[in-house]
Amino acid sequence: MTNAFPRPVDDFEDEFDLDMGYAPSGPGPIARPPEDLAAPYAPEPAGMSVPDEAARPPLQFTPPAVPAAASAYPAAAPAYPAVSDSQIPAVAGFNPVGDLVAGASAAFSPPALGGGGPEVSVPRIAIHVFAERQDTLAAAERAGQDRRLSRATTQIRVGGVAAAVEAYRHEPTPPLIIVECLKDPQTLLWEVDQLAEVCDAGTKVVVIGATNDILLFRELMRRGVSEYLVAPLQPLQLIAAIGGLFNDPAQPFVGRSIAFVGARGGSGSSSVAHNTAYAMSERIGANTVIVDYDLPFGTAGLDFNQDPLNGVADALTQPDRLDPVLLDRMMVRCTDKLSLFAAPATLDVDWDISPEAFEEVTTQIRSTAPFVVLDLPHLWSGWMRRTLIAADEVVVVATPDLASLRNAKNMIDLIRQGRPNDAPPRLVLNQVGVPGRPEIPAKEFGAALGVHPSLLIPFDPKVFGAAANNGQMILDAGAKSKAAEAFQMLAQIVSRRELPMLTGPGNKPAKGGKSLLSGLFKKKS
Repeated sequence: MTNAFPRPVDDFEDEFDLDMGYAPSGPGPIARPPEDLAAPYAPEPAGMSVPDEAARPPLQFTPPAVPAAASAYPAAAPAYPAVSDSQIPAVAGFNPVGDLVAGASAAFSPPALGGGGPEVSVPRIAIHVFAERQDTLAAAERAGQDRRLSRATTQIRVGGVAAAVEAYRHEPTPPLIIVECLKDPQTLLWEVDQLAEVCDAGTKVVVIGATNDILLFRELMRRGVSEYLVAPLQPLQLIAAIGGLFNDPAQPFVGRSIAFVGARGGSGSSSVAHNTAYAMSERIGANTVIVDYDLPFGTAGLDFNQDPLNGVADALTQPDRLDPVLLDRMMVRCTDKLSLFAAPATLDVDWDISPEAFEEVTTQIRSTAPFVVLDLPHLWSGWMRRTLIAADEVVVVATPDLASLRNAKNMIDLIRQGRPNDAPPRLVLNQVGVPGRPEIPAKEFGAALGVHPSLLIPFDPKVFGAAANNGQMILDAGAKSKAAEAFQMLAQIVSRRELPMLTGPGNKPAKGGKSLLSGLFKKKS
């Protein structure tokens, strides 16, 4: 039969080949499936040579009406252990069947989506889902609302492979079809064959089944299926599988975008963003880019003692012309590992830029460095909403007062609604401990928002004032201050990396093993 779902070279074969009788990532030898489906599984006899895959006769499957062939599969194959949303990996080619057979334990804990791997990016395509289980329908619906699939159009229908076959007899197939079949493996393969007859060339197919069987997986891959997942599914697992099918191999990585926004004017969001980015580049040693999107009043150029060029403005006015060479010319290099897209900081132009331009520029810049810090202005518009929802991480900077509390709650509620599968935004309380100013305690502030503050930055006008007037960062102007420690800690939190400067030689740990910032969280009398 001719495969109607053409697919690239199977990555699964490279990392884990049953014909070799050994799983590189597993604990040792494993049993190889038999050549004849009717034979039960049995370990390979010691010293037996395994024939080459090409020399082995192809497996012949019969329609489900023949009961003898169906008995080759276990009656109740164990389901892949369910994992939480925060544990689903964003690795291209992720396959629970392969991980299980390769020796993954029941306590398998893969990295969080977006952390440690390329960020999922799905192009503007149509995705059709034909699900049978109610939880699969709910997971597909939640996945379709995710920011990572914002450019794709998702249609969810009730029914499995049979419903898809009937639908595509009368309409063209989309670029991606996701079908679910909870029947036995022989029926699943027979239905997939029926689907192949009505699919257009180039269509990718993801199959969701109930049998965790490596032989079934290999046969589905041989038929041209792009991915096989085992129910029940989590939304991020489905998103990771879709993203893995459309990853661009020419794109080595996509940097994490970290958006900083102030709950009110004067909260110090820009100062927190710049100092955190500087700590990430200098203390962690990660290449970082700061993007100042406050076009008329941006302070990134002043804070780093650089002439504010029209870098961001030029990029936003001609996003279609951006390429790596042009981006490099627009950036100002502050240090070896820190670059800056400065705002023009001029009122000569009335900036009227489309949300699509901001999205395109941010996407292009993310290809230049592992971390991109977005310094967002205190305003509200369509592009601000889209930028906050699309960012990999959002940090809301607030001061401990009522206006900040109200605005921060509105922001966090909206971001949570637009990012149902992501962790809530991080809350940073800045300018804590201003003499003579009544403040809302951090505990009550966080309780009202439903978000515990990730960090408290103490009020230190002398250090911050000297740094601002001299075009310096806090780590240079007051390296031993509590604010400097706070920015190093925040850099570690948002980058998810260790700070060598805090654990290296010459840096004594805090007494009693407490955190460097433990004193900042003490309740003030």
